[in-house]
Amino acid sequence: MFDLLIHFLQNTGYYLADYRHYIMLVVGFSFLYLGTSKNYEPLLLVPIGFGILVGNIPFFKGFGIGIYENNSVLHYLYFGVTTGVYPSIVFLGLGAMTDFSSLLSQPKLMLLGAAAQMGIYFTLLSALFLGFLPREAASIAIIGGADGPTSIFLTAKLAPHLIGPIAIAAYSYMALIPVIQPPIMRLLTSRKERLIKMPPSREVSKKELIIFPVVGVLLCCYLAPTALPLLGLLFLGNFLKECGVVDRLAKTAQSAIIDTATIFLGFTVGCSTQADVFLTPKALGIFFLGAVAFSIATASGVIFAKIMNLFLKEKINPLLGAAGVSAVPGSAREVHLMGLKEDPTNFLLMHGMACNSSGVIGSAICAGILWSFFM
Repeated sequence: MFDLLIHFLQNTGYYLADYRHYIMLVVGFSFLYLGTSKNYEPLLLVPIGFGILVGNIPFFKGFGIGIYENNSVLHYLYFGVTTGVYPSIVFLGLGAMTDFSSLLSQPKLMLLGAAAQMGIYFTLLSALFLGFLPREAASIAIIGGADGPTSIFLTAKLAPHLIGPIAIAAYSYMALIPVIQPPIMRLLTSRKERLIKMPPSREVSKKELIIFPVVGVLLCCYLAPTALPLLGLLFLGNFLKECGVVDRLAKTAQSAIIDTATIFLGFTVGCSTQADVFLTPKALGIFFLGAVAFSIATASGVIFAKIMNLFLKEKINPLLGAAGVSAVPGSAREVHLMGLKEDPTNFLLMHGMACNSSGVIGSAICAGILWSFFM
């Protein structure tokens, strides 16, 4: 009986745990704290944080428990991550929730969404310089788009062994937008520039809103066919919303479907951060490069807005360039809040959403291009 008791105790998580598991538990608790107490992107950080806790409970190998063990429940749930199913479903819901009227009313703001993608290509070169393999470098670079689902989708195709670190880095920086972006925006703009008021958006017709997703999917996916799994569903979701004849489908896409996919995506990504897989020198390098990528993406958007102002009669508030990253709606909200701090009557939210939504499209196109180059 005593031998059985000893055998049982040796199979418990308390016995099997080492210092790495405790480090990851601290990371999981930090995510839960930021999501629940600080309200930083709770829809992302809460399922990811809880998944980190679950993924770092030690167990005896061979029982079919862990996310990396064939035929385990977690392994089957993780299938949606490794195949890109969850990110595509998230894009469907995102399309059904997005109003492109602000973008259509001021098409020039699309350029800011494109400019913010410079962080992707700078980080690609940096990762190659630091010795990452080309596929790994491409997967790390997409963090610069500040789009978690896109980062997961591309990494699943090119470097699936890095899904955990890249996903955690991407979502961490998305959640830390209020910390990362404001200092960069203040550094690169003067108070006079931050006080620039944008003109009211013109009224966009229903016909334009219906035509846009059809034209958008053709233009974007003919350019980058490998972006079809993301942009095809993004524009489908938007067409469901705007066509006006399938309200039930649109409401389902923007609520039950995207919420379900977000839960499983966040939880399984968190579970994939097992200490023995996650705590590696490469993971630390990914976090460093992710911070660089996000910062450069923010800065390049702001700088490009200032360059545009050299040629425009009607000036653009350069803060909007920071909303060109794909972190919807966090970066647009941060731009709006900074504008309000300078002038309580300066409302930039809808203009920021125009840049934000074009950034989503831009990062998905970049992911498709990188996939086609490095497959």
